[in-house]
Amino acid sequence: MKIKILDLLRKRRSIRQFTSQTVETDKVESLIEVAVRTPTSRGRNPWEFIVVTDPELLTQIGCAKEHGSAFLAGAPLAIVIAADATKSDVWTEDCSIAAIVVQLAAEELGLGSCWAQIRLRPHNAERSAEQYLKELLGLPASHVVECVIGIGYPAEEKAGHTTEALPFNQVHRNKFNDK
Repeated sequence: MKIKILDLLRKRRSIRQFTSQTVETDKVESLIEVAVRTPTSRGRNPWEFIVVTDPELLTQIGCAKEHGSAFLAGAPLAIVIAADATKSDVWTEDCSIAAIVVQLAAEELGLGSCWAQIRLRPHNAERSAEQYLKELLGLPASHVVECVIGIGYPAEEKAGHTTEALPFNQVHRNKFNDK
């Protein structure tokens, strides 16, 4: 059986090195539409998307965490996925759904992407990565930051994972440990 999304998942890998090529406006607008079409619990749409293309701001976003966000400084595009936590108690799930859908759409558009976890990560010993980004981006107190997706044209090639390397041993049928 042919499933389009399976083709995307077979080749998608986290890309942390990007060319300097700007992501075209129509592709950015498509990613925005994809983001705001993602499903949310009870249709509450708690997410907020901050689309960043300013190189100086991208460099600052790349400093959000002690480890694992520096690649964002080299991305021509980043989408910060935040939420108004007062709208939903499952904002993390809603934001996570949006993040992966954006990443799959980026793949379909010929772009690479990588998720940088922000929630529950330190910026330094004094403050969290979330606090750093809230201040940098001017988010209100009611808002929280889930992640930042770095997006651009890949400057690295990574082969998809082989079927043999997949953790099928973690699939259970009807009950745990029933294979």
